[in-house]
Amino acid sequence: MKRERYFTCWSEIHGGAEISGIVKVWLIISYRLCAPLVRLKISPNLLSLLGVAAAAFTYTEVKHRYAIALLALSLLSDGIDGTVAILSGKVGKRGAMVDAICDRIGETLWALAFYKLGAPAWVVATAWLFAFTQEYARARIAGLGDYRIDIVTIAERPVRASFLAIAIVAFDLQIAAATTLAVLWSVQQGVALVMVMRSGYNRLSAPDSVSD
Repeated sequence: MKRERYFTCWSEIHGGAEISGIVKVWLIISYRLCAPLVRLKISPNLLSLLGVAAAAFTYTEVKHRYAIALLALSLLSDGIDGTVAILSGKVGKRGAMVDAICDRIGETLWALAFYKLGAPAWVVATAWLFAFTQEYARARIAGLGDYRIDIVTIAERPVRASFLAIAIVAFDLQIAAATTLAVLWSVQQGVALVMVMRSGYNRLSAPDSVSD
């Protein structure tokens, strides 16, 4: 599949979302990474499950510096499974369901890893709840018929992973930063949740939105 056709398919799947800025940059990178995987007939569901496995090992090995590589693999696997699905013509509701479930399991394991590094349980739980609610709100808005992607918050999945990555490095350097980083993640995630809720409310309240 040519890159332009891939862009078109991605936009159609996401309700005609505009491909520009950071979204376009990521799609170009993802396209180049996934082309060889499609030729090797790697399934998108396998990549989703690989992301969960990498997240699980991130949790078990989080006190070792190589846990960052496992975390990166977890994030990357989630980021490219959708692209592989498009390029291989395997886009479907089942795959979307598997991807969503794997995402939530993976992020739960990331949160547990944060706790394992010494962050207070209530802070980690709060941040995780904000992140979970943010993604649930997006899915619910899409279920109501509004598929547009018109907001990128300050705490998307790569940012969440970055907080954990910094915590892993700090632990390796014997710097007690897990609690501070978890608090910052929680606050930032709370702001992101408000951003998504406001955006969704405004979109669904528009004259051309789906009525109750």
